[in-house]
Amino acid sequence: MVKPLDNKFSAQIKQKIDLKTKPLGALGQLECVAFQLVNIFSQHTSDAEFLSKKWVVIAPQLIVFAGDHGIASQGVSIAPSEVTGQMVANFAAGGAAINVLCRQFGWQLSVVDCGILNVPEADLGVISQRLGNITQAFHEYEAMSEAQLEQGLTLGARILTLQSQKGANVYAFGEMGIGNTSSAAAIFSALSGLSPEETVGKGTGVSGEVVIKKQQLLAQALVLHESKLTNARNILRCLGGFEICQMVGAMQQAARLQAVIVVDGFIATAAAMIVIALSPNAQQYMIFAHCSGEQAHAKMLEYLNVKPLLNLGLRLGEGSGAALTLPIMQSALALYNDMASFEDAQVTQVVQGE
Repeated sequence: MVKPLDNKFSAQIKQKIDLKTKPLGALGQLECVAFQLVNIFSQHTSDAEFLSKKWVVIAPQLIVFAGDHGIASQGVSIAPSEVTGQMVANFAAGGAAINVLCRQFGWQLSVVDCGILNVPEADLGVISQRLGNITQAFHEYEAMSEAQLEQGLTLGARILTLQSQKGANVYAFGEMGIGNTSSAAAIFSALSGLSPEETVGKGTGVSGEVVIKKQQLLAQALVLHESKLTNARNILRCLGGFEICQMVGAMQQAARLQAVIVVDGFIATAAAMIVIALSPNAQQYMIFAHCSGEQAHAKMLEYLNVKPLLNLGLRLGEGSGAALTLPIMQSALALYNDMASFEDAQVTQVVQGE
């Protein structure tokens, strides 16, 4: 069960932010980030500890889940499924964008094989949590079995629990899987009722003709599974990917542990939507990193009524947008911890409207 946030300190947190030496609200979203982080971090804090404690991000973890998708055989991506395994090897070797960003900012990176065609060599350090080699093509079959779904949710929760032993209080999630924008778009359509024309984008950069083909395949899938798409679990089972499934399990567990969840782009937001449908309180622990260049991601964020921190036109995946939020979170907390109040600095308080 995911507990709702206990807002016992919320008035004090807001007052401390409002009384900093600045006009009210002048630090914009940094104030919102500071409020959310301190509110989450202080869940198990006594009154005395709250007054004296400085709040920091501890051992931030970024987990990349990788999985192959049967729908990729229909030519919905510019790359074949084999590229998933090649990119996982690139992650393991430290050469991908997410490796660079994690090194730059101090994320601790883990890579999980949830079920890809090309199994990584054992000595690469990739965590094996395989549910199979590849999902079924969801326009013809259910993407995964009930047993695979349950195992995936369990394994996702398990990896998060293992990472939590490092003392982390912030978790970000990335993904790799050729064909997974099709899966995310299908999940979004099933949850929101929007048509594939509204949810399908160019993914890795396919042509207009391929976009139309993706829309047709998704429409076919939604009709095929219509009677089963009545709850979030079935939507995930029929339309999801092995990596999305394990990401859902990990996000759920992070919310159960009352930790911060940093949601990356289009695919990660599809996973977050499933988590929220299963456990509505989980959204209170989520920070939405960015609005990606995938055309339906803005609609997802609007559907969830959330405002992302960044809008850089990213559409890489891997958790790249989530990685960029770490210095923002750290800056928000530094301002909360160390910026003087009007009283401390003996500055005349600025009154709103003057």
